[in-house]
Amino acid sequence: MNSFFFRSMIGIFFGAFIAVMTTSALIYFGGQSEIDGLLFIKNAFGYIFCGWLFTVTPLYFKIRSLGLPMQTALHFLTVTIGYLIISLLIGWIRIDVKNFMIFLAIAILFYAIAWIVSYLYFKNESKKLNKDLRRH
Repeated sequence: MNSFFFRSMIGIFFGAFIAVMTTSALIYFGGQSEIDGLLFIKNAFGYIFCGWLFTVTPLYFKIRSLGLPMQTALHFLTVTIGYLIISLLIGWIRIDVKNFMIFLAIAILFYAIAWIVSYLYFKNESKKLNKDLRRH
């Protein structure tokens, strides 16, 4: 529970930071001197929710009673469905079959790449730890 609260706070603050930085970049680099207040609030809450979602969902991998395939499936489904819902509600993605298929393809591709990189990294780290344990 302590980890959930800590991760929640980090995610919320990170999402808020991204919202402010994105808005600042659009104003500074986009030459837009005014922003729509309601649009800013809607997008800011989207960033905050995404920050929270992406920092809390890795807790699935801490549940030892679940195997790695189940942890991965739950994490993927939670992140993908959560992000899809917020994206549709905010208007980041338009609702139609083509956009849904593009979203799904991109989500699967990025998730697969991130999962493989993480898996190889932690596999390498465990080899190093085991090697160090054998030496002592």
